[in-house]
Amino acid sequence: MRLRLTDTEGRYPAAKRESPSAIRDLSLSIEAGEQVAVIGPSGAGKTTLLQLIGAALKPSAGMVWLNDCDVWSLPTRELQRLRGQLVIAPQTPPLPPRQRVITALTAGALPSMSLVQSLANLIYPQRIREARAALTAFDIEDKLWDRVDRLSGGERQRVGLARVLMAPASLWLIDEPLSALDPTRAQQAIDSLLRIARERGVTLVTTLHQVDVATSRFPRVIGMRDGELVFDLPASQVSRERLAELYAQHEHELAGVQAPVLDLPGEPSPPKIVHCR
Repeated sequence: MRLRLTDTEGRYPAAKRESPSAIRDLSLSIEAGEQVAVIGPSGAGKTTLLQLIGAALKPSAGMVWLNDCDVWSLPTRELQRLRGQLVIAPQTPPLPPRQRVITALTAGALPSMSLVQSLANLIYPQRIREARAALTAFDIEDKLWDRVDRLSGGERQRVGLARVLMAPASLWLIDEPLSALDPTRAQQAIDSLLRIARERGVTLVTTLHQVDVATSRFPRVIGMRDGELVFDLPASQVSRERLAELYAQHEHELAGVQAPVLDLPGEPSPPKIVHCR
């Protein structure tokens, strides 16, 4: 899925009228099949950007395009259908505590199920093999039948990422997928996301606090601060000087970051374009 924002502004629904917009005058284009990391200090507007891209938040100014469709000019039914082609994964996965992992995962696949399959899923989980494969990608397949409230925070986050793999989507918008993971699990999780996105031709946009992961694993890095786009560069051009400027007065968020070194696991597959009409 291709996406484009032109002169876009976004405001939190509960924000006061006099408060500044969370996103200001932002223009951005991402082609189908690209893998993009969005970085920036806390409060930069990264999560709001994902909500605007995913048509979860209507812009207060400017336009949002998905596959050349002006999202907010579409009839309600067309807009809902377009939303069904993408998935937004929040930092804290919305997993009901008493639900089993298998049920949480198959819920992610509901948009691709027929009515009969959906009803059958209420009685007994469908697509168990796919669910196990999704968990295996994040080394957590042994939790397939566990209850969510018996998982650790890191395990819940990996289940949330596995749920992304179950969705029939051509655009993945993932907010801080590594926040609850140790460095080893984080590396394995991001490599799985990148690899599977390439294999499926999915467009991947993810926000990250781990600047070193963004610059070493993603081909393209976007830097944001105070709701504005500061830079949009190949990862190899994100220098220490640019990072120092981006994180000025937030230097603690750069602790332990080494000089960016591009180390990509293979070339991306040709992008798959899914048209909205």
